[in-house]
Amino acid sequence: MSGSCLRRLLAAALLLAQAPLLAAPPPLELNVELDPATRRFRAQAHVFPAARDFRFELHESLQVTAASAGGKRLRAERLDAGGPIRAWRVALPAGAERLTLEYGGTLPALDRRLDHRGVLRGLTLMAAAEGSFLPAGGAWYPQPAPLFTYTVSLSLPGDQRALVAGRLESEEVPADAAGRYRARFEMAHPADGIDLMAGPYRVREKSVPRAGGGPLRLRTYFFPELDALPGLAEAYLDDTQRYLARYAEEIGAYPFTEFSVVASPLPTGFGMPTLAYLGAEVLKLPFIRATSLGHEVLHNWWGNGVFVDYARGNWSEGLTTFMADYAYKEGESAAAARTMRLGWLRDAAAVPAGSQQALAAFRTRSHGAAAAVGYGKAAMLFVMLRDEIGEDAFRRGLRGFWQAQRFRVASWHELQAAFEQAAGRSLAGFFEQWLNRAGAPEVRIAAARAAAHGGGTQLALTLEQAAPAYALGVPVEIVYGGGRSEIRRIALSQPRQTVTLALAAAPEGVRLDPQLRLWRVLEREQQPPILRQWITARAPRLAQASNDAGVRAAAEALAQRLFENPPRAASLEDLDRSGEPMLLAGLHAEVDAALRRAGLPPRPAALAGRGSAQAWTLAREDGTALAVVSAQDADALRALLRPLPHYGSQSWLAFDGGRLLERGVWPAPGRLVPVDRAP
Repeated sequence: MSGSCLRRLLAAALLLAQAPLLAAPPPLELNVELDPATRRFRAQAHVFPAARDFRFELHESLQVTAASAGGKRLRAERLDAGGPIRAWRVALPAGAERLTLEYGGTLPALDRRLDHRGVLRGLTLMAAAEGSFLPAGGAWYPQPAPLFTYTVSLSLPGDQRALVAGRLESEEVPADAAGRYRARFEMAHPADGIDLMAGPYRVREKSVPRAGGGPLRLRTYFFPELDALPGLAEAYLDDTQRYLARYAEEIGAYPFTEFSVVASPLPTGFGMPTLAYLGAEVLKLPFIRATSLGHEVLHNWWGNGVFVDYARGNWSEGLTTFMADYAYKEGESAAAARTMRLGWLRDAAAVPAGSQQALAAFRTRSHGAAAAVGYGKAAMLFVMLRDEIGEDAFRRGLRGFWQAQRFRVASWHELQAAFEQAAGRSLAGFFEQWLNRAGAPEVRIAAARAAAHGGGTQLALTLEQAAPAYALGVPVEIVYGGGRSEIRRIALSQPRQTVTLALAAAPEGVRLDPQLRLWRVLEREQQPPILRQWITARAPRLAQASNDAGVRAAAEALAQRLFENPPRAASLEDLDRSGEPMLLAGLHAEVDAALRRAGLPPRPAALAGRGSAQAWTLAREDGTALAVVSAQDADALRALLRPLPHYGSQSWLAFDGGRLLERGVWPAPGRLVPVDRAP
């Protein structure tokens, strides 16, 4: 996720009012003193406002203590008194170009209670000796324009280290904690915000050469216990170097002079210019360097190198997911890439119809329904676009988009124009339907009939889709005897359409889009129940199998954490009734008894006796959707509060405390439609 996406939403209206790239973005100079232990913050800002009537915002914890221009003291007026962000105004005298502001206060404390979902909903300013984060959207500095350049000088106690995005111009490291740590950063490229991170970091550095420029400075800012893990920091430095080289070759030269991997005390996953800010616990996981790190590195091109026009939709997350997460799966195997596409389609199918939005309306991942569109559907758009125009044209489009929009604010419209130029044709219809229509096409094979013809076979294939029709290239697998098959791409643009295909032999069956290269509503046979259906349910229900007060409290807390909407209580008698998805929770024996009384399938044999808790889903023919969480005691239920919401794409899981043992999705291979033979 791009760390600056939330703040950009606040500035979307301003961005629309500006030219795509300001001819001379105004500079901002900041001198900051921060004491994380006491949370005291003091700053001096030198601003070059575009207008004499300068209006800006500061967090409610910060107060302007002095304002001046040209040696003359000015009045700083606070315009409102409500909300966490306060508006301020300073009127500059005629001829004044530089405004100096002095301000400060006591910052809010670090909120250790925040989980991943809370972080996604937005962060305010936070300070503590164990780690501080001042997000750009938290209004800790006066922003002179939607896009600007800056220099930031930082001063902290000697046992702290701090940074902002940009080039490290100078650094003074004290001999001990009694001294002051000082660092100065510069961002010469246009930026749309400044994030500040601080903590008791141990810093490691690696300098690497790069073509066409000076060396790259790579750094890790890890907490002491994280830095002490053998080889971890070095591995992050090496993998960062590898990702930077990869994307420079695919897109264009890396636009900055350094990159840092910074540990966060919270479960963050933010990509900012020149750095990635990742949760310390997450950084320990062995797969993060192969997935999330590359995703955040790539955001230095998409999102931080080309800015997103959020008022017209967020293209950055989908393109980054396609070129990072999905590309890594393609490099692993065709089967792994298909599994990821299947996950996107199943996630979308689990979103209630009323919660689905058009891709053009996606701004940021605030909940699971938005993520299914902004990440999954957007990434699938690029899969389909590459299939549509070919690999070479697609690569030319990416590089052309980068060259034309580098450090500009760009929308889906500019992205479309780049691919149209590369492909040499209009793609208006393609982008129109995938960006502006919510949901997905429902396509099915209505009939398949083969007849002998001229020494071969003619296959009459009838496809149907719900109206209004999409213009689709539908892959259809034609299956012959002996396990042989071929893929034909069928152009479908009507609600019902029959095409005739000339074949060398008589087929036995046909299958719709077996490799899942089309964004569509999956057939029922391809939609096993997954936890996303419960997470995003509009009116979820909770049925308690236990009468023990401690177990019931733990189950209630788990339901509150798992569901995005508050659940309502349901009785065990409701288990066999259709309606919104229901969660049954309790101890092992109580859950087994409740399922048995309701005539529902028992605990899956593969899960019995596995770990301290299990979760699984099931769906009945009458439409009842039921998820079960079964634990050995209340503590085992409480241990699921943090991990379980992260596994929405799974059908079943087994945990030992908070540690995942096994997971999986119920098999759903799809339907082979038999071919009728003409007499």
